[in-house]
Amino acid sequence: MPAIYHSHIPNVPMRRGKVRDVYDLGDAVLIVASDRISAFDVIMPTPVPDKGRVLTGLSNFWFEFLSKRIPGLQTHLIYTDVKRYPAALQPYANQLEGRSVLAKKSKVLPIECVVRGYITGSGWKDYQKSGIVSGVTLPPGLKLCDKLPTPIFTPTTKAEAGHDMPISFDEAAQQVGVDLMTKARDLAIALYTTAATYAATRGIIIADTKFEFGTRPDVDNGQTPILIDEALTPDSSRFWPADQYAPGRDQPSFDKQYVRNYLETLHWNKTPPGPELPPDVIQNTRAKYVEAYERLTGRKFD
Repeated sequence: MPAIYHSHIPNVPMRRGKVRDVYDLGDAVLIVASDRISAFDVIMPTPVPDKGRVLTGLSNFWFEFLSKRIPGLQTHLIYTDVKRYPAALQPYANQLEGRSVLAKKSKVLPIECVVRGYITGSGWKDYQKSGIVSGVTLPPGLKLCDKLPTPIFTPTTKAEAGHDMPISFDEAAQQVGVDLMTKARDLAIALYTTAATYAATRGIIIADTKFEFGTRPDVDNGQTPILIDEALTPDSSRFWPADQYAPGRDQPSFDKQYVRNYLETLHWNKTPPGPELPPDVIQNTRAKYVEAYERLTGRKFD
């Protein structure tokens, strides 16, 4: 299938994120995962073919998997089958097949709910400075990519532009309320722990991941977090091959770290516009996304 950089459904209100195009259908939204890829909060001009299909297929796998294992889990999904979408969307089925979902509209929590099982990335940088990550004091002497004694919740702001910034649980709770933030934290850790335990049986370490939650007035009067957007994909998580794991160094990965590593070799100031990605980087990135999908789902990607 040809890569889709932008979806196009005329006469429907839409907002474009870094990867997803979200169409407002009134009481529901149509979420279309494009083949765009971002790094350092900049959208690259070169798409990765099939990336949106991998993200959507893997998210749908996790939504189903976790709904069977987390009691009372609420998600935003209505339909994943394009044939069940409203008739007005059927002329655009070729754009939507395999890369879209019809979802319940919800009020999005203005917090990125990040869970870390290993110390890496920005968490490692913060740990080196102070031994503290998002208000959580960690044991001394940890090495890069060490497994943490227990997973930690490290929320961040959700920036409209620029970089998300780490905040403490208390700071997050000031924005949305202690009760709702506590539920979001506990749910995020349960989702991560359940997924990481399963992924380990498939030879993948989930080093960290971020979840998006929303609320709806018809679900516990808006006091229960609903899992929305994507879940446990190479865009929202760090996936490491378990058979190559060794703390004390950076790990090979199944996520867009491959693109980040390439960009670090360039004389680019990490501001828009992003540089074109060469064919080998595109092909290798696609292969890593597909391998993550196939390992985790046990299904062949086609």
